[in-house]
Parts: sequence; C-alpha cells; structure tokens
Amino acid sequence: MSLDNLHYYVPVEKSSNPENIKKDLIIYGATPAGITAAVQASRLGLTVAIAEFSNNLGGITASGLGATDLGAKDAVGGLSREFYREMGTYYGKSEQWTFEPKAAKYVFEKWIKDHNIAVYFNQHLDEVLMEDGKITRITMENGHSYTGDVFIDTSYEGDLLAKAGVSYFVGRESNSTYKEIYNGAHFGSPHHKFEKWIDPYVIEGNKESGVLPGITETDQDSLGFNGQGDNRIQAYNFRICLTKDPKNRLAFPKPANYDSNRYLLLLRYINAGYWDAMNLHTMMPNGKSDLNNYGAFSTDNIGMNYEWPDGDYQTREKIFQDHVTYDVGLLYFLANDSRVPKHIREEVAEWGLPKDEFEDTGHWPHQLYIREGRRMISDYVMTDNNSLRQTTIEDSIGMASYHMDSHHCRRVVIDGRCVNEGDVEIPISPYPVSYRSIRPKSEECTNLLVPVCLSSSHIAYGSIRMEPVFMILGQSAGIAAALSIKNKSTVQEVDYQELREELLVCGQVLEWDDSVVDDPVERMKETLGKSN
Repeated sequence: MSLDNLHYYVPVEKSSNPENIKKDLIIYGATPAGITAAVQASRLGLTVAIAEFSNNLGGITASGLGATDLGAKDAVGGLSREFYREMGTYYGKSEQWTFEPKAAKYVFEKWIKDHNIAVYFNQHLDEVLMEDGKITRITMENGHSYTGDVFIDTSYEGDLLAKAGVSYFVGRESNSTYKEIYNGAHFGSPHHKFEKWIDPYVIEGNKESGVLPGITETDQDSLGFNGQGDNRIQAYNFRICLTKDPKNRLAFPKPANYDSNRYLLLLRYINAGYWDAMNLHTMMPNGKSDLNNYGAFSTDNIGMNYEWPDGDYQTREKIFQDHVTYDVGLLYFLANDSRVPKHIREEVAEWGLPKDEFEDTGHWPHQLYIREGRRMISDYVMTDNNSLRQTTIEDSIGMASYHMDSHHCRRVVIDGRCVNEGDVEIPISPYPVSYRSIRPKSEECTNLLVPVCLSSSHIAYGSIRMEPVFMILGQSAGIAAALSIKNKSTVQEVDYQELREELLVCGQVLEWDDSVVDDPVERMKETLGKSN
C-alpha cells in the first residue's frame, strides 16, 4: 500500500495544441454543487462543461463523508433529495442517507453519463478574462480554455470568483461587522475541549522548554476576546473511511515524514484518563465507517490551514501533504506506538483502510475536507440573524437546516494550560438562503454564480456549508443560469418570481412549515460530534 499518488496538485505541462471548450454554461468544480448545477442546466436544455481541478468527481461526498451532515430531512428537496433516493436504489432501499464513498462516486458518474455532461479533469485555473464586467473566458495552466455565457464557481476555495475580481473575505468577522452574536473568536465552548488541565510544555511546568507540537499560539497578549474578528479559519481534516472486516482491511501505513512527537499532547491527554480521539465513527453500509474529529485532540489538524484559501497551488500541496501525514500518522501512532496503552493500540488496530475504496490513492481519501475557504461579499450577506430566523428574506432558493457549527480554529496556552478555541455549536430551525447571496455585486461581475463560497459570514457559513445544501444551491444556480441565458439578462437581473416558479417545479423546498415536528435542540444533540 502506497500513498505516493496522493496529491492535491501535480503540475501539468502546457499543451502544444490547447483546446477552447465553448458551452452555454461553464462550471468550475466537479463538487456535488457543480454536478447538480450541471445536471439541472442540462435538463433545461443548456450545453454544459465542468472543469475540475483534481482527477476526481464528487468532492468530499465521494471522498469519505458518507455520514450526511443533514439537519432536517424535510428541508432537503430537488436533486439533493434525488441523490439520497439514488443512494437508496443502490442499496435496495427507498432512501439512504449514509453511504460508502464508492457508492457516491457511482451515482455522480451515472448522473454525468445520463446527461452527457463533459467533465475535464486536472484543470488548474490560471487566468480569467473579463470584458465589460463579464467573464468571457477562463484559461487553465495547461493552456486549455473555456468560453461560456454564464459561469458557476463550485470550488470549495472560491478560486474563480477571486480571479474574477469579486470581493471576498477569509476568516472570522467580528460580531460587530454584521451585528451578530456567535461570530469571531469563541472561548469556553463546552464541546471538543480538554476535559482536564493538560500542561502544554515539553517539560511539564517548564515554560522555557517550549510547547508541545500542535499548540499554535503562546502569546497571552494576542489571545483576544470573544467575538473578535481575525483571519483564522476552522480546522481541516480528512473524512476517513475505515473497516473492521479482516478480508477488506489494510493496516494503517507509516506515512512519509512521520513524527511521533506530533502526538505527544494526545498521549499526555490519554495518560490523564481521556481516550476519545476516535469516538466519532458513524457506521455506513457494508461494515465501513466515516471517522471524523471528536474531542480535544483528534483528526482536525488545528491551526495548520490558514494559508490554504489564498495560497497558490504549491502552498496548498504542502498543506495537503501535512494533513495527510498528520491524519495517517495519528492512526499509525495509536495502533503501533508502545507508549500508547495496550488496550488502545488493540482497539485502533482492529480498524484499517478498506481495500475496495480509493484504489488509486493508497486507499486513503483523495479530497481534503475544506470546511471553509473564501466567502464572497455580495449585496446580501447571510449572517447568524438568518440562521436564527431573526431576519427574513423574500428570495429563497433553498433551505439550510444544520446547526451553526464551527470547528476549532487554534490551540493556545492560557494560564499554563492547553486550550482549544473556535468551536461553536448552536441549534437552529430550517431557514431560507437568499438568491442574492450566490451572485456577486453587479459592478463586479454579471455572469457568475457562486453557490459554495457564497456571501455569508463565518458563523452562518458554518450552518450552510453542508453537502446537501451545496447540492440544493448548485441546482438553484443551474436554474438561474438557464434563465439568465434564456432572457439575455445578467444574473442580477434574473426575475425572482420566474426563478421561484422553476425552483418549485424542480422540487426545491423554499419555506419551512413550522407545523412539522422538529426540535432543533434535540436534532443538534443527535448530530453533535457525529458528523460536521
């Protein structure tokens, strides 16, 4: 088993005979949002092409996130709901909300084939040509280019919107920016924290010995306060598909650049009596699980991703490899290091990587979980006022229903102990997402839609950023693109009432019926630490 083929970015040579692909609609990103946008646009008669940065289809949904970050099922409509029904067909059920990575890949490939959608892989965006406030052509590093009437950016990072000169933000706004109450720095979360005083220093009690690896900040004067804005983002990890089946199980490999010292803080926590780093196994069909971050020290590589959103491809490759090393190394450490208590080593070693998943990348997921990248700033910004239903909108294009959720953004030293900062988990009821939040300001670009890196504050994005919602918003963007082309209008001039009618015909859920029995607090408790 080798991880040699596991990369975010591999440079490609310029083609000696570059091709220009001309379609009505050009989509950048074969994420679930990109796929639903393409399928819907195709159903409405548009010619469509998808340019995908990687060599894979389906984003994180087809890369280990098999435990759907759902919220309320009744808020999921359209192609998003159709996806889970297709999952049901795959498993011989009416609907299926947990699934193996290869099952998601199968459904997405089926959709692409059934709708005859052209997908071009390894397309690394290089330049965006603008004329009169419109994107006319996007060019890749290999020289290939794409020309269309409307473009949709469905990348997790927002690379197309950035190169098009559209306004965006990276990080956490202060609460004062949009008059919110859950944004910015967040100390004192009751979740995923150190449950006991853990000394952060290499030599316990000796500040001069330095801090253990994984602790990102030690300056007491720069800690800030609750609600303060900064440019930090919530931690990334891999959603790791595991199995206990001996016939399908491969032992965790020792990664290149493995350093057991990265896990000394975890070892200290374990020795203090807390073993919960692998508590978050959500079981999927055929004996597999979706392993996610849980507790104070787990699969989240806290504080090691700040440069990702605005980083060049080489920078992202370094961050990607560091996350691979961290997460693979974490499992290897727990299963093999003699300092780990025997019962824990035996427990972890019962799990392994499935032979029948990710065969091209050493059976490890190929997609890093980009929980947030850039976020567009448009005429309308979704905030916690929307998530808490304190503000209403009249241009709904779909519902979000997961609790407001941010993973930790940094691990710091406070008064001589180790503290995680940034976790927020606030229950909400389903609420609508505004059409204005997925299209730029008219003075910046008139033929671009952004359903993934949409216009949202950090904390509202923590609720919106779930894959079922991205599929919903991707489909709605596909319909808006079709109307823009049909009526020869800008995306800002799309008539909402006409859009609304098309959305309803396509099965989108645009309002929440409060008579539906739904306790957001109990729903959040069910999903708390389960998959987010």
